Amino acid sequence: MDMNLINKVTAQQLKPNIPTISSGDTIKVHFQIKEGNKSRIQVFEGVIIKTQGSGISSSVLVRKTTGDVSTERIFPVHSPLVKDIEVVKYGKVRRARIYYMRERRGKAARIKELIVKK
Repeated sequence: MDMNLINKVTAQQLKPNIPTISSGDTIKVHFQIKEGNKSRIQVFEGVIIKTQGSGISSSVLVRKTTGDVSTERIFPVHSPLVKDIEVVKYGKVRRARIYYMRERRGKAARIKELIVKK
């Protein structure tokens, strides 16, 4: 199979409106959920713990904390079920995988905001 043909097919399926995101950023992921024969869009807001892959296979691990309970979820960025990704704020972190956030609680779990000049 021709590698160029695979690249053309996957290039058609890439979403053009994905913002530049990296670890430490707080994002809102609008995700379509199907329940029976109904579908609705649920917003999942949290901090990106890691980004993985490139192109059509790229995904992000997002961590959301509500009270004492934390939830992590992996979202394929170019999935048809992901309707929108919006950046709430850009974070300043020194590493690509910020797994140390799992042990942090309260004020210790804050990430310094990176001011982006427009």
